[in-house]
Amino acid sequence: LQEAGLKRVNISLDSFNTDKFKYITGGGNLDDVMRGIEASIEAGLDPVKINMVPIKGINDDEIIDFAKKSITHGWNIRYIEYMPFADSSEDKKKLVAIDEIKNMIVNSLGNLEPCGVASGNGPAKYYKLDNSKGTVGFIGAMTHNFCSECNRFRLTADGRLMPCLLRDDEIDIKGPLRAGAGIEELEEVIKKAVAIKQEKHPESDEMDLKKRQMWQIGG
Repeated sequence: LQEAGLKRVNISLDSFNTDKFKYITGGGNLDDVMRGIEASIEAGLDPVKINMVPIKGINDDEIIDFAKKSITHGWNIRYIEYMPFADSSEDKKKLVAIDEIKNMIVNSLGNLEPCGVASGNGPAKYYKLDNSKGTVGFIGAMTHNFCSECNRFRLTADGRLMPCLLRDDEIDIKGPLRAGAGIEELEEVIKKAVAIKQEKHPESDEMDLKKRQMWQIGG
């Protein structure tokens, strides 16, 4: 992949515990992911970002373990707030807010110093712990609205452009592609998706949450 032009990679890793990882991912193999991280670093990909979604009562006891990896292994850790995709009060209780995550890290490992890293112009805010080679980043889609800075779209597993994960606005691009649409027609489809991107997503208590899970959305 590096020889083909790949320069950086994001890897999802929500637990260092084999059983927890299998539960969270629905059957994933932790060893495969760990080998993938090692191979990415050895290949010289930079940055290699490790995305962790803390889930209350499931893996939030590993938040500090992940932060320590930025010190011991130079990993670039990104904590991403859990986004409830089931319209239930129980699912909403799984959220661990970014401010809570930060406080846990500071109380255990010391101050977080802003480091100004903004690779990819994404929404994450990056910090460094003392004596760390890696970074610790935070993406708080639920409690820290960053919609005004968002330049992201998601291509779903079923071929739709999704301007926002927390809205139902989607534009079909698979249909035109299969119908033989040319570049200009596809550009118009993308422009339409850009045009419906809202200024911000609804507040958490006003969201009409999607019934499908992230693995069904893809991207």
